[in-house]
Amino acid sequence: MDEKPKNIWKKSWTGRSATLIWALLIATAILLGILIPALVSVRPVADYFDKVARLFLLGVVGCFVIIYIVLPLSRWLLLKHWRRTLFGLACLATLIALFYAEEDWRGWHAWNQFKREWEAKGEKFDYASIVPPAVPDDQNFAIAPIWVESMKAVLGPKNSAIWFGNNYAENGRTNFTDRLAMNMAHVTPYYEYTPETATGHWPKGTVTDLKPWQTYFRTPDQSNPKYRFQSSLKTTNEFPVASQPQTPAADVLLALSKYDPAIEELRSASQLPYSRFPLEYYKDDPAAILLPHLADLKRCSQGLQLRAVAELQNGQPGKALDDVKLSFRLMEAVRNEPILISHLVRIAILNLVLQPVYEGLAEHKWSDMQLTELDSELAKQDFLADYKLAMRGEMIFQGRIFDYLRNNPAQLINLFGDDSYNFGGANPPLPERIVTWLIPTGWFYQNQFHCARSMVNLYLPEVNTEQRMISPTKIRAAGDAIDADTHHLTPNNFIERFLLPALGGSAKKFAYAQTSVDLARTAIALERYRLAHGEFPESLDTLAPQFISVVPHDVIGGQPIKYRRTVDGQFVLYSVGWNERDDGGVVVFYSSGQNVDNLRSVDNSQGDWVWRYPAKVE
Repeated sequence: MDEKPKNIWKKSWTGRSATLIWALLIATAILLGILIPALVSVRPVADYFDKVARLFLLGVVGCFVIIYIVLPLSRWLLLKHWRRTLFGLACLATLIALFYAEEDWRGWHAWNQFKREWEAKGEKFDYASIVPPAVPDDQNFAIAPIWVESMKAVLGPKNSAIWFGNNYAENGRTNFTDRLAMNMAHVTPYYEYTPETATGHWPKGTVTDLKPWQTYFRTPDQSNPKYRFQSSLKTTNEFPVASQPQTPAADVLLALSKYDPAIEELRSASQLPYSRFPLEYYKDDPAAILLPHLADLKRCSQGLQLRAVAELQNGQPGKALDDVKLSFRLMEAVRNEPILISHLVRIAILNLVLQPVYEGLAEHKWSDMQLTELDSELAKQDFLADYKLAMRGEMIFQGRIFDYLRNNPAQLINLFGDDSYNFGGANPPLPERIVTWLIPTGWFYQNQFHCARSMVNLYLPEVNTEQRMISPTKIRAAGDAIDADTHHLTPNNFIERFLLPALGGSAKKFAYAQTSVDLARTAIALERYRLAHGEFPESLDTLAPQFISVVPHDVIGGQPIKYRRTVDGQFVLYSVGWNERDDGGVVVFYSSGQNVDNLRSVDNSQGDWVWRYPAKVE
C-alpha cells in the first residue's frame, strides 16, 4: 500500500484549506507589492502602512469568515432548512423595519414637540429669522469696489462670481489685488524685542513703543544678521522710508502711507448706510459658507491700530480719531451676521481699536470734543445683545447641519475628523459610509433636540440683556449640565457632545468685550472730568450726567464698577472679572509654558479685568 507523502510541499491541497492558503498568499503579495514602494517614497510610511495593514487584516478575516462560516452556514440553511431560513429572514427584516420606524418616529416627535412648545413661547428656529435682509447695492458698504476687488483676489474669479454675481464680471480679468490685506511682517530680532511685542496692550497696562517698528521698517532687506525673518513673510523694503531717520512716529507713518489710498477709499465707502456681505446663507452645507472678509477686516484693523497710535505720538489726534472711527465702522460691518466666528472677530477688532483710545487717554492727547465722539462710538456697542444673536444663530446653524447630515449621513465621519466643520467635501471610505448610512434618521433628530434644548434652557438665558448682566456661575453650571448630559454617550447625544462644550468660553469673550467697552466709556468720562477740574474725582458718582449719561455697572454681578484713585494722581478702574471675586485690581498672567489666548499673556479667567495707566507717562 502506498504511503502518503510526509512533505507538506508534496501534499495535494484541496477544498477550503487550499482556498484559504491561496487567499493568504495573494494578500501577502499585495501587501508586499504596496509596502515596498511605500518604503522608498516620500509619503509618511507609518500612515501608509497603517492603511495597508488594515486592508490586509480585513481581507484575511473576510476570507476566513466566508470560507469557514458563511459558506457552510449558507449551505445548511438554504439546502436543508430553506423554509425556516426564509421565515427567519422575513422576521428579521420586519424587526429591522420596526426598529427604524420606531427610532425615526421617536426622534422626529421629540424634536417637533420641543420646537412647537418653544415657538409658542416666542422662540424662533427657522433659518430665515436670522438671515439679515437684503440691502440696495448702491447703499451697501460690503460691496463697495474696494471690497469687490479684494474678495475677487482672495476667492478667485469662480468663487467670487458666486458672491457678487455676473454683474461684477470683469471680462476674464484675474489680476486682482487684495488691497485690504495690510500685511506687516513680524520679525524676530536676536537682540531686542519685536515690533509685535512692542505694541502696547491695554489689558496689561502698556503703551506702544514705536522704536522697534521704526527699526523694522527701515531694515532694507533680510541680509541684516541682526534679524531672523520667517521665510514665508515679505521683506520690509516694500515700505517707503526716508533717506535719514526721523522720529519713530514719523517713520512709521511714512511706511504706512503705502496703504493710504486703500484706507481713504475704504473711509469713503464707510459712509454708506448699510453693510451686508453676500454670504451664501442658503447653501445645503452650512459649514461650506465662505467667510474670507473676516481676515481682511482684522488685518485692516491691525494696520489702523498702528497708524492711529503713530498719529497720536506724532501730535495728530484728529487723524487718529478718524482712524479709530473707521475701525469701529469695520466692527459694525459684520454685526448683523448671525455667525459666532464673525462676532469673535468683532471682539478681536475691539481689543485692537481700544489700544489707541487707551494710549490717547493715558497721555492726555484727546480733547473734550474728541472724547465725546469716542464715547458716542462706544455707546453703540452692545455685546450682550450680540451674544444673543450669535448664540441663536449658532443654534439655528446647528439645525441646518442636522438637516444636511440627515440627507448626507456619510459626512458625519468628516464632522468628527481633524477638519471639523469643513465636512462638505469628498466622502469618506466606503466601509465608513456604509456604517453612517445605517444610522436611523431619528438619531439625528434626537441630537438636534438635545442641542437646541441645551441652548434655549442653558446658554441663551444666562445673559440678561435687560439688566445687562451675565453670570459666570450659571455659564459654568450650563457647561457642567452639558457634560453630565453627555457623560455617557448614547445615540441621542453623541453629536451634542461635539458641538456644545466650547460655547461657555464664547460667553466669557462676550462678557469681557462688553466690560471693556464699559471700562473705556467710564475712563473717557473720568478724563473729561479731569479736563474740567484738573484732577480725577473721588468717586464715579460725580460723572453722571455731565460727563456720561449713566455710569455703567459691572456686567459681572451687577454691582458698581470698582474705582479708586492712586497716590500718583492716576486711578484703577476694574470689573471683578470671570472669577466673580474682587481681587483689588490685580491682573493675572499665564505662567510660562501655558497656551496663550488672543489677549496674549493675560489670563482673563482669573483676577480682575482692569483699566490702569502706566505708572508714569512722559
